[in-house]
Amino acid sequence: MPQGVPDTIPDDGLTTRQRRNQPVLAVHTGDGKGKSTAAFGMAMRAWNAGMRVAVFQFVKSAKWRVGEETALTTLGTVHEQTGQGGPVEWHKMGQGWSWLRANEDHDADHAEAARAGWAEIARRLAAEQHDFYVLDEFTYPLDWGWVDTDEVVSALGGRPGRQHVVITGRRAPSALVDAADLVTEMRKVAHPMDAGRKGQKGIEW
Repeated sequence: MPQGVPDTIPDDGLTTRQRRNQPVLAVHTGDGKGKSTAAFGMAMRAWNAGMRVAVFQFVKSAKWRVGEETALTTLGTVHEQTGQGGPVEWHKMGQGWSWLRANEDHDADHAEAARAGWAEIARRLAAEQHDFYVLDEFTYPLDWGWVDTDEVVSALGGRPGRQHVVITGRRAPSALVDAADLVTEMRKVAHPMDAGRKGQKGIEW
């Protein structure tokens, strides 16, 4: 197993084991590709460790189905049939609003759906219903003010037990970034769309 060595060891009274086993809040943000992909990869690791995995996808379209959804839900079926790994749930929250906001006439409906989605996640966090959460593209309702960032940061900071949470999306609010244990910013250097090439199966979904 890889053994990372921390740059500093805080004087917090915790043992190395206690510090290692603290829950992680991770944020994947930035304009580059790979934020969700990295989060779903972490979810697969969590499944392999026997954790209860739940993905809450604030998606471009309620009909949008990414390859990772098929892979992770299949792993959930493997767990049900063999006991290997952990259980998996995948939820599309609300109405599947677009982060491109192509139809702003329905903003009020989408905002309400986003708030309802967050309320369900907060309820599950309080009940310690899962071990590993992916809140995919959740930065957008925060950035637009549809869901209160301070409320989210407070709920995540006070979550009981050892629940890991990964949040993805562009323009992560500074308060969320400050509260996170792990922050990765994806920076675009080049992208096929720069050359007029649209997304393709197996690469984007």
